[in-house]
Amino acid sequence: MNRTVYMTSICSIALLLAVGCNYSRNKFWSAFGYEQRDLLVSDVKKARDGQDAAAKQIQTTLDTFKELTHFNGGDLEAAYNKLNAAYEKSEARAKDVRDRITRVDYTSNKMFSEWNSELSQYSDPKLRADSEKELNDTKARYNQLITLMKNSSAKMDPVLAVFKDHVLELKHKLNAAAISSLSGTATQLDADVQALIKDMQASIKEADSFISTMK
Repeated sequence: MNRTVYMTSICSIALLLAVGCNYSRNKFWSAFGYEQRDLLVSDVKKARDGQDAAAKQIQTTLDTFKELTHFNGGDLEAAYNKLNAAYEKSEARAKDVRDRITRVDYTSNKMFSEWNSELSQYSDPKLRADSEKELNDTKARYNQLITLMKNSSAKMDPVLAVFKDHVLELKHKLNAAAISSLSGTATQLDADVQALIKDMQASIKEADSFISTMK
């Protein structure tokens, strides 16, 4: 099988499994009286917390990277292992953020679809208009939130790619020259990480605001 086709198939299966899991979870909690609104608030909280954890871990990985640039004798392999472990934790946190954002998107679509379908059940035109206005306002706030979440999540990828490149380089060239080459990257990487964390903090703040309006 062509590698591209194979990878596309794997990604499609993973997406279908994620959607299936989200559907089963929402159906389970709905049976116990949890409304879609409650589930969405819960999912946004988890996504917010996931972003916070990812931001802290990426900062830790950067700090470990910068420590290594000042390596001046000692156990070089241990220093590499520390950086590699920090990088792998950042990758895991990033994946968790992506998964949680996917769940937020799924639950929001369910909530808005259900809300929209229930508008026709109103017999009082004013109540229907009020509900429709609230729906549109909530959608607008949600769209602002999910845009920030997805944008900040996407910005993790180039930062993690730089970490990965240098972790691989060190793995294959574990010597003083390879360590020295990290110094030129550290300054730009520091700026990129701080910009990323700033974006993630803005997303976290927006999540807090969205949660407060949904209560």
